Amino acid sequence: MANMSDPLVVGRVIGDVVDNFTPCVEMSVTYNSSKQVYNGHELFPSSVTAKPKVDVRGGDMRSFFTLIMTDPDVPGPSDPYLRERLHWIVTDIPGTTDSSFGKEVVSYEIPRPNIGIHRFVFVLFKQLRGRQSVTLCPPSSRNGFCTRSFADENDLGSPVAAVFFNCQRETAARRR
Repeated sequence: MANMSDPLVVGRVIGDVVDNFTPCVEMSVTYNSSKQVYNGHELFPSSVTAKPKVDVRGGDMRSFFTLIMTDPDVPGPSDPYLRERLHWIVTDIPGTTDSSFGKEVVSYEIPRPNIGIHRFVFVLFKQLRGRQSVTLCPPSSRNGFCTRSFADENDLGSPVAAVFFNCQRETAARRR
């Protein structure tokens, strides 16, 4: 049973994007070397234009991880009928390193929410059979992506870590 005070439950990441899981690896996501991602905190689109550094602190150099970033609130959080939009996939990230050591399968797409407050979710999976197991075919479209289905189809198993931030369209006054 999911802990109702868990920010991933409160933020509906567990339920909308992934099923309940037990985190067993530490992952930190940082934009521009200073903007740390914390569950539910807001980041402005202007501060997330460059791909983040995703540190994986768990496992060892023989463990490899796959990272997926999605937006489950497309086109808007009140009616997310295009859920999810894929923003990034990186595979073969060695344990105890960061995403720059992995293989970018789908390039980073800048978050650009148009309507309402969107959640941008980073989900980390431990590759079950090491580096050899992951020869992923990128999805045909970024829209209509499903993290659960993708993980099942590619034998990624349950997530080992996840974190999300909120983001909404910036007004000109906010950018100053």
